[in-house]
Amino acid sequence: MENFVFYNPTKLVFGKNTVEKIGEYLKKDKVKRVLLLAGGGSIKKNGVYEKVVRSLMENSIEKIEVWGVRPNPVLSKVYEAIEVAKKEKVEAILAVGGGSVIDSAKAVAAGVLYEGDVWDFYLGRSNPKKALPLYAILTLSATGTEMNGNTVVTKEETLEKFAFGSIHVYPKLSIVDPEVQYTLPSNQTVNGAVDAISHVMEYYFDGTKRTDLIDRVDEGIISTLIETTEALLNDPKDYDARANFALATTLALNGVSGMGHRGGDWSSHAIEHALSALNPDVAHGAGLAVVFPAWMKYVYRKDPSKFRRFGRVIFRLKHSTPEKAIEALKKWYKKIGAPITLKELGFKREDIDELTEIAAKTAPMGKLVILEKEDIRKILEIAYEEE
Repeated sequence: MENFVFYNPTKLVFGKNTVEKIGEYLKKDKVKRVLLLAGGGSIKKNGVYEKVVRSLMENSIEKIEVWGVRPNPVLSKVYEAIEVAKKEKVEAILAVGGGSVIDSAKAVAAGVLYEGDVWDFYLGRSNPKKALPLYAILTLSATGTEMNGNTVVTKEETLEKFAFGSIHVYPKLSIVDPEVQYTLPSNQTVNGAVDAISHVMEYYFDGTKRTDLIDRVDEGIISTLIETTEALLNDPKDYDARANFALATTLALNGVSGMGHRGGDWSSHAIEHALSALNPDVAHGAGLAVVFPAWMKYVYRKDPSKFRRFGRVIFRLKHSTPEKAIEALKKWYKKIGAPITLKELGFKREDIDELTEIAAKTAPMGKLVILEKEDIRKILEIAYEEE
């Protein structure tokens, strides 16, 4: 186990009828004017928007709205929201939506108080020194962004999908009401499950030795996600399943799952970012369902005992091998309707060259195995061929 510092400043407000409390929390923090950032309009269909507006009005809080954040959020929308926030002199950012909305809101919160280009943070040219306070109401459990300081955005012109992290963009408060997720399409639940499982696996398989306690925590999170995903596909309004699913996705990337680790591997995420950068219609979770098992097949020889343990504990394989563990994961992904090949995502073999070039912009990458450009290509070839 490695040395670590754990600190998470986000207040998590979890459970039924919590969305209505947002105005009270803002008023308590003496916030009077917010930028409300949202996506394509689903929050008007599921009743969340009405609850938020009523709560803001009852607490005398003004709002300025920016809509249109899309899945796989883009830099141009971040720029737009920053300009509106500056012009309207808002005191805080209120993100209402899924991970893409909250990721964008983090960039906006930091960008408003930065004299340069917010893209500098994603390029590593600068780090945020401060940010507007960010409040989040989560409507889609998947990314864990509601309780961390990470954000991912794509620059459309260059197909660069980059990330940055900062303590300054942790949400000050995040509200998670599992009931508002009852109406989510099943594919979004599936993608959320794969995304969260992948977050945990990035730490689990990063090669750190003797992380015994956190291994068990991580295995518990993954097992819970597997069980609750199957339950929700059978009954989307199973509250206890939905609540456990939502909490598991939060714990997957709020710092707990990586305690004592070397920071996680994150190669699979970096490679997947190339997929959704080239084709924004590819959901992040769907891309990870394809890339992660291919990465596992390419690197497992570096730490075969961990992969055997994964199969034994997660999938109860009596005679677990790394190959059987990987196949069990792919079989479960297939069972819940996730894709397992690049072909299923609509990519052609000739796309591998461009995907490699995009992903290689952040090479070398990884912890368990350091990946260079040719390694990335081989993983993508496995992802294309595997069934």
